Amino acid sequence: MNELLTTSDHRRRLFLNLLLILAFLLSFTAINWNDDLIHPGGGIMILQILKSILQPNLSLEMINLALKATWITLVYAVAGMTLAILYGFMAGTLASGILVKSPTLKKLTVTFFRGVLSFTRAIHELVWAWLFVASFGLSPYAAIFALAIPYGGILGRIMADALNDVPNEPIQALKAAGASNWQCFIYGYMPYVWATMISYTLYRFECSIRSSTIMSFVGLGGLGYQIQLSLADLAFDEVWTFLFFLIVLVVLVDLWSSLLRRGMNSTVHNRLTAKRVSVFAIGLLIITSWYHIIVTQQANLLQLFTAENLQYAKRFFTGLLGVDENPPAYLVWSNWKTAIGLTWETLVMSVIAIGIASVVSFLTVIPASRNFANGSLTLTKKGWQWIAFGIIRISYIFSRAVPELIWAMLIVFILQPGLLPGALALALHNFGILGKLCAEVIEEMDEKPVRNLATSGASKAQMLIYGVFPTVMPKFLSYIFYRWEVIMRTTIVVGFIGAGGLGQEFKLSMSFFHYSEITLLLLCYLVLVFVADFFSEWFRKAAK
Repeated sequence: MNELLTTSDHRRRLFLNLLLILAFLLSFTAINWNDDLIHPGGGIMILQILKSILQPNLSLEMINLALKATWITLVYAVAGMTLAILYGFMAGTLASGILVKSPTLKKLTVTFFRGVLSFTRAIHELVWAWLFVASFGLSPYAAIFALAIPYGGILGRIMADALNDVPNEPIQALKAAGASNWQCFIYGYMPYVWATMISYTLYRFECSIRSSTIMSFVGLGGLGYQIQLSLADLAFDEVWTFLFFLIVLVVLVDLWSSLLRRGMNSTVHNRLTAKRVSVFAIGLLIITSWYHIIVTQQANLLQLFTAENLQYAKRFFTGLLGVDENPPAYLVWSNWKTAIGLTWETLVMSVIAIGIASVVSFLTVIPASRNFANGSLTLTKKGWQWIAFGIIRISYIFSRAVPELIWAMLIVFILQPGLLPGALALALHNFGILGKLCAEVIEEMDEKPVRNLATSGASKAQMLIYGVFPTVMPKFLSYIFYRWEVIMRTTIVVGFIGAGGLGQEFKLSMSFFHYSEITLLLLCYLVLVFVADFFSEWFRKAAK
């Protein structure tokens, strides 16, 4: 019986892999492969961009400007994550249903708050930023709220799932001792989810720094704003200066996250030390960030609700509803046909992007694994393995530290606007993330089956094919589908710089104040994201 199940699982996974490969190959037929794909000066531009990597502008004036822009980026990320944590904690707890006794009320509460979390995390933070700027103007709060809403939705979803996964036995024991729902929550649930939420929140904080960078696209300052100005002047030496500052900032947060996780998994003394240092650092960051926003930038939350701003907001939201149009764009069938075509383009772009990122990750993930580099995985150790490990790991950091929008801005100097530059930008960013995640899977796998193959005389290729990949492939596929969901949400962002799909049309509609068209495009975007979530979940289950 077990052999039949194993054979059935193997066939299902094989069919799934073939289906994914076919979809990836077919997606390339949507690209217009012609002589105009590359700009006439694209080759020269590539050389200039690559040359500037080795010759960044390191003048005192530029470094001072980069430090100020880095601080603004960090401030927005910290302030946004502060609100995101509050929103995610409250909404996630309610979405779990653990505080509600009545089954009917529990079902209604869970459905409502999970729906709210799904909606808020489905829309990309740059879209939220654009909507807030259109409603209230260029205020720091536009960037902060734009980060807080989607990241709070993501944290809330993780919080709700973590609370639902808590074992029932300790909770029942507390209830039998007379504990209330709140006491069960504090002393029963929170100790189980605390470490997970801290770890994931720090990871999302790293992501929020990249997201804070691209707020520049709607004029909200920071590193992204300086990168955009330098790109407009073709000053690539300045671009790389700002990008290196961004990479250093992301790496520091990543190191902090790793040290904290390591401290929490060690001795009691180290755990207490890690908690105290992290609490102090987080508190200092939050206080200084909000001080900068409120005192230095003199951003007043109440100014968002002046009569003038409320009038702008009213005009914007009534425009989204198409109050003054007859008929609104979302009631015209020809507009729907165009939007559906753009939705298909967006889907194809996401498939190309995740396909390229996955292929490059597979080709690099073995030498990027620490247990391969030190020889413990295959029982062979050579000097080039550590060199390859270092080069590939640095490329992962470099790849994922640069936001998709910045990659897209660089690529459109080389390739003509269309699906391909958008897909390449998305692939470049996600290649580093996928590679890091998959390398960690190999590092954490049970090495005994591979070592048994090695002692039996198997070659390295045989050890990888029969020992490593069958073990790690389910998790690899799970990560791929998860990143595909993320890519689907991000396709609208790279479309802003001419990569096609819904994003390009969204930008044009915002520029020409065609607000009811924005409503139509957002509806298509949300449907696409929710459909992607559904199929991604199905594919992940099928891959297990």
